[in-house]
Amino acid sequence: MESLILEWLGLAFRWIHIITGIAWIGASFYFNWLLNHLLTSDDPKVSGQLWALHAGGFFNVEKRNIEPGQLPEPLHWFKWESYWTWMSGFVMLVIVYYFGAEAYLIDPAVMALTAWQAIVISLATLAGSWLVYHGLWNSAFGRSNQTRSVVLTAVFIILMTIVLTQVFSGRGAFLHVGAMLATWMSGNVFFVIMPAQRQLVQATLAGQPQNKQLANDAGQRSLHNNYLTLPVLFCMFSNHYPATFGGEWNWLILIALFAVGVLVRHYFNVRDKQGNFKAGWMLVVAFVVFIGTALVASYPALSQKAAGEIQFNQVQGLLQQHCISCHAAQPTSTAFTAAPKGVMLETEAQARSQATQIASQVSSRIMPLGNTTGMTEDERQLLVQWARQVQP
Repeated sequence: MESLILEWLGLAFRWIHIITGIAWIGASFYFNWLLNHLLTSDDPKVSGQLWALHAGGFFNVEKRNIEPGQLPEPLHWFKWESYWTWMSGFVMLVIVYYFGAEAYLIDPAVMALTAWQAIVISLATLAGSWLVYHGLWNSAFGRSNQTRSVVLTAVFIILMTIVLTQVFSGRGAFLHVGAMLATWMSGNVFFVIMPAQRQLVQATLAGQPQNKQLANDAGQRSLHNNYLTLPVLFCMFSNHYPATFGGEWNWLILIALFAVGVLVRHYFNVRDKQGNFKAGWMLVVAFVVFIGTALVASYPALSQKAAGEIQFNQVQGLLQQHCISCHAAQPTSTAFTAAPKGVMLETEAQARSQATQIASQVSSRIMPLGNTTGMTEDERQLLVQWARQVQP
């Protein structure tokens, strides 16, 4: 009953997470595009404007210089998209990775942790990394040289990626890097952007001049969020691609894919702002890095020496010992009331039909979940070799 409740709770909050995430990312992309396309105006009260066509209508968008003492109404604020995305994501983190720590977060082959130890490390990562990032960019040191601060932030992300892949399972580590960056993004909204906007509004209503530094800080953090969006999106769905997180060099693969996401985002920002379509070389570089990363990630499988033909009866016992408790018409595992994703491995025909998934999931160590059945490396290699021999 507990597993069924958690499954439905996970569905509900994943749905909320996707909906609010789309709204937040859409707003971020739109306003960034908007700022990069504003044209100058002869009106001193207008700092930029543009015309747009959408849904059969013409729209005139203006960025106005508001005089002290007055404020237009109604004034729309954009904050709850961010808050709900983070809150729903954190609830999902609890449901999937805290309640299922032994299966999804901990890998004894990486580090022997108890569930509570893993949860404490997870929470410390989210809170501690925000303090480091925010402390850097909020300090006089960080503000004095933005290029240096960007480099230091990138180095910090790389170090955290390496550390987390040495602590958690590959799947858990990738998710936590994404959760860490998403925490920074939502923290930027809650602790920097919204307070700055409130103070700017208060100053305007009081007839006082606006503090330009507040506007600059808010704009800077908004730009950070814009560049972090694509890396975070990858981490959100990375669990579906064990080839990325299941290998020894998973931290390097994640950093490379982050670089791809940042480079693609930078291309669009440069193109939008400067109308420079020659910046397409960035997309070419991103494509080359992506292909190179795919080859590096696939090298262990591509270079594996062909073994003698393995018969099903040589792996049938392994499936019964390590897989069928979950992947059966009537699972005996208390974690599932039905075979996960409808995958059943009780017969040779069923196993052969899932050979590609078996090879991927077992070689990346995502299966058996948390290796609670104690699959040895020799057993893992034998099962993977059989699956690769028979896969379509």
